[in-house]
Amino acid sequence: MEPVTVIGAGLAGCEAAWQLARRDIPVRLFEMKPQKRTSAHHTDDFAELVCSNSLRSDQLENAVGLLKEELRRLDSLIMACADQHRVEAGGALAVDREAFSRAVTEKVRSHPLITVVAEEVTAITGGSVIVAAGPLASEGLTDAIQALFPASRRLNFFDAAAPLVSFESIDMEEAWFASRYDKGTADYINCALSQEEYAAFHAALCAAEEAEVHGFEDKSVFEGCMPVEVMARRGVDTLRYGPLKPRGLKDPRTGKEPYAVVQLRKDNSQGSIYNLVGFQTHLKWGEQKRVFSMIPALRNAEFLRYGVMHRNTYLDSPRLLDRYYRVRGKENIMFAGQITGVEGYVESTASGLLCALELAHRLLDKPAVDFPQETAIGALALYISNESVVDFQPMNVNFGLISPLDHRVKGKRNKNAEISQRALDVLAGLTV
Repeated sequence: MEPVTVIGAGLAGCEAAWQLARRDIPVRLFEMKPQKRTSAHHTDDFAELVCSNSLRSDQLENAVGLLKEELRRLDSLIMACADQHRVEAGGALAVDREAFSRAVTEKVRSHPLITVVAEEVTAITGGSVIVAAGPLASEGLTDAIQALFPASRRLNFFDAAAPLVSFESIDMEEAWFASRYDKGTADYINCALSQEEYAAFHAALCAAEEAEVHGFEDKSVFEGCMPVEVMARRGVDTLRYGPLKPRGLKDPRTGKEPYAVVQLRKDNSQGSIYNLVGFQTHLKWGEQKRVFSMIPALRNAEFLRYGVMHRNTYLDSPRLLDRYYRVRGKENIMFAGQITGVEGYVESTASGLLCALELAHRLLDKPAVDFPQETAIGALALYISNESVVDFQPMNVNFGLISPLDHRVKGKRNKNAEISQRALDVLAGLTV
């Protein structure tokens, strides 16, 4: 059998390659690292986590928790490696970033049916191809993608990553371990600000100098990864109802809810590195040090990585792709990952898995697997291929995309739990 070409060894590409290979279909996986990197990448490993080390909620009452469980039941490589290298994060699934990527790399490289080709792809030609280059495709590959759709507009937005600090530099006299509402284990470091401290921090953040960005304005920023300084400018209390929300947290020093709270999440299994939750930013590095050090617990913080912002590109997928992520009219070419307009690590993984399953069934002369809208995997694919969506924007999985129940259920959590159970029952009936 002729090998399938998979372009890009991110989460979607690795998942797609793995799912094909485990069905005895040979794969040539093209990855331009280490010869070439994008501005957002820092290592030569596959499935590198750029923005955050969190794969978000692991609860079935949350849509992304359902999506993860569907992936687990379909023997996802990404989920297996994530579960193996998870770090404590309350009800969320966070991972040791480096150990996770290293595990995925080792699994993919060691599979006898996957041949890794370390070179940049600048043309998409012949055979079965899955383009899983993500939203940070190289200029050469981006041009090749655009050549497939000469009449299509190419959409852009910016994605921002949060800074990392060392644990030993956090002033724990000014912070404490807890999870919101004491849910799960106390995995977050909480850094309180008084009303006066918050006001000074907010003013400094709004006035801080950003790194230069050519050709884009705040309106181009995707809401799910909005830089903290952009959020701050939307109102003095915006952060207090967003990433600095104090609700459900009590300062053990006072027994009261603080005026505002900055949360830090563990970024590696040793607990030596912490991520500023919700602090994606495009401030100049010196400004990040100056402003974020105004947080009392971070006055002497050692910043191991400053926040960065990078260009993301995504397709006008409803006009270009079908429910299997295939190019309409060129079904031998498929796309997976954030370039399709699915937003998030788990969603990207799901797109890669669905691509591989559809292609494997096609190559093996089996019926297509139609994931229905009752499942999270199917709902996401049906959203990005829905031609009635006019103003297409990247989307995280959410229960609004999934078919509603045909009866009323009291309580949002109960309703979501029932939707999730229905999805898993439907999934169990599919032949994959």
